[in-house]
Amino acid sequence: MAAKKMTDEQQAFVVQALACFDSPKTAADALKKEFGTEITPQTAEAYDPTKRAGRKLSKKWRELFHATRKAFIEDTASIGWSHRSARLRLIQRVGERAEGMGNLVLALQAAEQAAKEMGEAFTNRQKVDHTSSDGSMTPKPTVIEFVSPEVDEGSD
Repeated sequence: MAAKKMTDEQQAFVVQALACFDSPKTAADALKKEFGTEITPQTAEAYDPTKRAGRKLSKKWRELFHATRKAFIEDTASIGWSHRSARLRLIQRVGERAEGMGNLVLALQAAEQAAKEMGEAFTNRQKVDHTSSDGSMTPKPTVIEFVSPEVDEGSD
């Protein structure tokens, strides 16, 4: 298939999709759906300056890529799923609907998912507690005594 030259708008679309961490195949599929223009994933990858295929990308597209990626990384506020409260609302709706339909297994799974979400099972944080529940393994302070060596001064 002979490749038709993409317009600036189409090229910008591919660059921005890749900057938002879409795969080259996803970017190519989105381009076809949005503009009706078909490109291969390899062609799309040439618009990603972080890949070997995109090492010769023009300054214009390289700058657009990096500006888009920076904005994408910094602006998680616009992504609803990035907020715990949005995820919990969805889990609650799913659980309530499942319970209303008599699907108790799904309702319990939703409740478990909500508990994991609240218990920060999906974060990088780790809480370390060095004590046992009964207090028997409470860390004891380490005491180090420095003792000067005894020197026999009168033997010479």
